[in-house]
Amino acid sequence: MKIKYFLAGLASLFLFEPVLAQDQLQKKELSLKEAVTYALEHNEQMQKASLDELNSKYQINEARAAGLPQIDIKGTAVKAIEKTMIALPADFNPEQNGKPLIRPVGTDYNMQAGLSVSQLLFSQSYFVGLKAAKSAADFYRIRTEMTIEDVVYNVGSAYYQVLQTNEQFNSIDANLRRLVQLEKILTLQYENDLAKKVDVNRIKVNRINLENQKKSLQTAYEQQQNILKFFMGMPLEQPLTLVGTAEDNLLTAQPVLVTAEEAAAKRAQFKILNKQKELKSYEMDNVKSGYYPSLSAFGNYNYQSQYDQKLFNPDAMWFPNSQVGLQLNIPVFDGLRKKSLVQQRQIDLRKLDVDIQQFNRNTKVELNNAISQLGNSQSSIQAQEENVKLAQEVYDTTNSLYKEGLSPLTDLLTAETALREAQTNLNNERLKYQIAQLNFLKASGELTTLTK
Repeated sequence: MKIKYFLAGLASLFLFEPVLAQDQLQKKELSLKEAVTYALEHNEQMQKASLDELNSKYQINEARAAGLPQIDIKGTAVKAIEKTMIALPADFNPEQNGKPLIRPVGTDYNMQAGLSVSQLLFSQSYFVGLKAAKSAADFYRIRTEMTIEDVVYNVGSAYYQVLQTNEQFNSIDANLRRLVQLEKILTLQYENDLAKKVDVNRIKVNRINLENQKKSLQTAYEQQQNILKFFMGMPLEQPLTLVGTAEDNLLTAQPVLVTAEEAAAKRAQFKILNKQKELKSYEMDNVKSGYYPSLSAFGNYNYQSQYDQKLFNPDAMWFPNSQVGLQLNIPVFDGLRKKSLVQQRQIDLRKLDVDIQQFNRNTKVELNNAISQLGNSQSSIQAQEENVKLAQEVYDTTNSLYKEGLSPLTDLLTAETALREAQTNLNNERLKYQIAQLNFLKASGELTTLTK
């Protein structure tokens, strides 16, 4: 499903005054697609996910290494502090009245150096572990996909918030210009005794309230931009402008409906749950492989020397020794330990089945809610657009009557307030619709379309 998003920007009139450090940075103008692309390259969670995916390849190499020849060069040097004593039969000591002859055994120094080689010939656990390592690599790859979905959703949501706040600036500024103009007219009229002081004060109160509202909105706008930059992995001091208008992002066509099962199958979280089942099955197979015998071959080649008096004796003689052989391990009884481990893994698999069932139900709820919100927001936007037109007509008519002296100032201020509320409501409904779009794309597994 391809959905075109033409996204919005900020008028320079409402940007905060940049500090000197910002003047030295080039301002970035980004569409939603460009913001998402930037985030996928700079977001810290994306960087960690990429490192995890790279690390999984090394884990495969680690698992494979157990099946390759293991070669070690070993050496030992031993000095006997107290030698082992041995009692020889009395026949060897006739001079001590039949008592056994006590003599030390061994030499002062014993040195050995050699090479040992071993090769695994058969181990069911090794083959299962290799499969599990490859499956783990797929798991981390899918986790990267899920991180992409999270980053796209967070960036899109923050992007729309900034966009809508800018639209609110436009609305407040238009109303503020009208109030300022009206205040000038009333002030002149008051100076010429054609208007009351209370009417001038009423206009000032409304104008000050609107200016304060604009200041609060400026603070919210700055905070929203910082949140967007955070999700993008962009430095906070980097000046940023969004292109387009909020209204450009509204869908004109109905979204392509899919079943909950089809939507769930596309989502990375669903794939992760299934991959976790596969890994848990490999864990159970690895435990079961403990019932199989294992076979390995080994070989050693060593040189050994024994001598007395000093550590390095040039007159010492070295003697070679070597061995080759096979080692067979056959498990017999472990107190039912492996059986208990298998039963634990079976319980874990059943829990994952419940998680998948819950995820499918949750996807169905998210999908239905997003579709419902899209339809409701579309109707609300149409109604609010009509409401803004009516409020504008009421304001224009009241303003004309006020200028002709046929309508009191209170009616004009009421009409101005109603127009501002109608514009705010329309802006809020557009934001709800844009968030509903994101929720629908998330629920249907199509968030990555925003990167295309």
